[in-house]
Amino acid sequence: MAATDRVLLHVPEPRAAAPRTRTFSRPRPARARRQAEATKRRYRESSEAPPAKRRSEASCLPAKKTAGKETQGTFQGKAPKTFSPKKSSAGGSDRNQERKPGIKTSSLFKNNPEIPELHRPVVKQVQEKVFTSDAFHELDLHPHLISTINSVLKMSSMTSVQKQSIPVLLEGRDALVRSQTGSGKTLAYCIPVVQSLQAMESKIQRADGPYALILVPTRELALQSFETVQKLLKPFTWIVPGVLMGGEKRKSEKARIRKGINILISTPGRLVDHIKSTKNIHFSRIRWLILDEADRILDLGFEKDITVILNAINAECQGRQNVLLSATLTEGVARLADISLHNPVSISVPDESHDRSDPKSRVVLEASAPRTGSELDSFAIPAGLDQHVTVVPSKLRLVSLAAFILQKCKFERDQKMVVFFSSCELVEFHYNLFLQTLLGGSGAPAQGRLPSASTQFGFLRLHGDMEQEERTAVFQEFSRSKAGVLLCTDVAARGLDLPQVTWIVQYNAPASPAEYIHRIGRTARIGCRGSSLLILAPSEAEYVNSLASHKINISEIKMEDILSVLTKDDCFKRSRRGNQKSHAVGPQEIRERATVLQTVFEDYVHSSERRVSGAKKALQSFIRAYATYPRELKHIFHVRLLHLGHVAKSFGLRDAPKNLSALSVKKKKANLKRPDLQRRTQSRHRLAEILRSEYSSGMETSVAKVKKQSECAGPGSQRPASAVGKKQAQKPHGGTARLPRKYL
Repeated sequence: MAATDRVLLHVPEPRAAAPRTRTFSRPRPARARRQAEATKRRYRESSEAPPAKRRSEASCLPAKKTAGKETQGTFQGKAPKTFSPKKSSAGGSDRNQERKPGIKTSSLFKNNPEIPELHRPVVKQVQEKVFTSDAFHELDLHPHLISTINSVLKMSSMTSVQKQSIPVLLEGRDALVRSQTGSGKTLAYCIPVVQSLQAMESKIQRADGPYALILVPTRELALQSFETVQKLLKPFTWIVPGVLMGGEKRKSEKARIRKGINILISTPGRLVDHIKSTKNIHFSRIRWLILDEADRILDLGFEKDITVILNAINAECQGRQNVLLSATLTEGVARLADISLHNPVSISVPDESHDRSDPKSRVVLEASAPRTGSELDSFAIPAGLDQHVTVVPSKLRLVSLAAFILQKCKFERDQKMVVFFSSCELVEFHYNLFLQTLLGGSGAPAQGRLPSASTQFGFLRLHGDMEQEERTAVFQEFSRSKAGVLLCTDVAARGLDLPQVTWIVQYNAPASPAEYIHRIGRTARIGCRGSSLLILAPSEAEYVNSLASHKINISEIKMEDILSVLTKDDCFKRSRRGNQKSHAVGPQEIRERATVLQTVFEDYVHSSERRVSGAKKALQSFIRAYATYPRELKHIFHVRLLHLGHVAKSFGLRDAPKNLSALSVKKKKANLKRPDLQRRTQSRHRLAEILRSEYSSGMETSVAKVKKQSECAGPGSQRPASAVGKKQAQKPHGGTARLPRKYL
């Protein structure tokens, strides 16, 4: 032992160790070799088990250096080890987190921006009267139709928009109808259509083709309108309804068109497809043209499709009745009304605060365009809707959303929630994450589950990239269920009647106040009560003033009140060593439990490279969507205002990944490994190079020059991408032309 100590006492200085690195040196004596081996053994042991003093010094390193080391270990192809929240000490104490080896979770409550105080001006919201005391039997309708409305639809009294619209439409007038969401606009036009078609002197034959054409923006709304028309037509079996929408087989749709459809409900894109490719479709007997959710049809880029449809109908039939319906009126709807409506009646349910002494003044029987200017700046809000907003730092967005879902759906009964995201990738990421962690799905690692997570509620998803059969099944399942959470895009924001929805959560702020109104309109329908929550970052707090300028009043919920629900379940409790006592329920305990939940999410994301890649794609999609806000909101929603490291935490990533646009470029380069595909791509590049330049004369010299360059290049050489190819590669999402496809 003494000899060993003597060897350790004569440790050479660092400069004495330099000769070991030299290539040419004299043979070492036995004693020098023993000293070198002892030195190596000592450093190896110290690196494996560092003393406490060295650990404390490492924990005091600057945050930037520590973050840099974590980045290198996380995103260089090494999947970090997962750990159980019960065995870890991932709480609010930063010192314990940094001392614990293997824990990569940084503090959620550190270096966050201050949450500003919301100065919410109190405004008087526009509220419309939904119900009236008038019954359907007071109208001049067929007795069987009245009986169907009462017995099948379970409705006896009319809403305000139905009371005003049905008599005017039965007179054969064109109409522009504006009413709040959930006020019964679908029946306001379906009842007059069925009444007029069943009363025709010559009985309608199926082979006659369409007598009424109803255009809607989304597939789900097409299915919902089709079911409503089917119920109204139960006594009138000779009138055949039909639906055309994207995602269905064209062959079966052509067969139905060939047999005959009298009331045709369709999305614009699919109808234009049939107009161009189906010879059997004709509009010679059209008597009704109805555009439901007209503003959304224009927003999705269907303006050209509407022009094609109107030209096809005008070429075969001139005398028809036109109806435009929407909850919000925009300048685009005003232009569409000028083109398609003839001497229209403007039907709008008035504000309850207005003078209602003259009931005839509610319907303006004049040929007029919709309201513009300041009158369009206010939107009607359902009276039973409570609106809330919470300001949450970017790092805490994911934890706050999960806590709010648990609060409403796990600890309260009969809660039905719809959560809106800005893109399909965000829906897919959060759906898989919550399904495997909050519900403890079969695909999650055992360490990443919450042991006492409740399964009383379920998660569903709905977005435009899903197959049509799955979209239909999800829509019907959520409509029938009494509790659950639907994660969706704006594909579910228009016209859908989802029964008993109690909460609307907007995880990503909408791009316009009109879109905000349509989102929250999925709850508090037909006189029911409901609530909504808008989640904003501190840099987005001014958005509340933008809503107030449109007479939208909103109250604040504190983030601490949302996170406090984590104290109700011990599965979020941090395990403690020895005789350490737990904190009383307070801010420190809430922070520790929020960190435990964030650790569960990060463990799941980092459990495989595939999940890390999925989180990166979702983050990339979020940034793309964030860059598409309109110009008037750029001072609130701008990419430069985002802290990418903090935003990455809300996707379960421990550090902000670099080169987010490299994912799509790598895919393109991977596809070029096939030689046949490479030759095809090179030929396309040559053709693009000829056609690209506006100064090109198109002479054979240019073609010969390109051919000569391609012949000189060897089979393994790589030609530089053209300017067009570079521009496309730099676009992380390939442009915005693909967006309308999701809603077809």
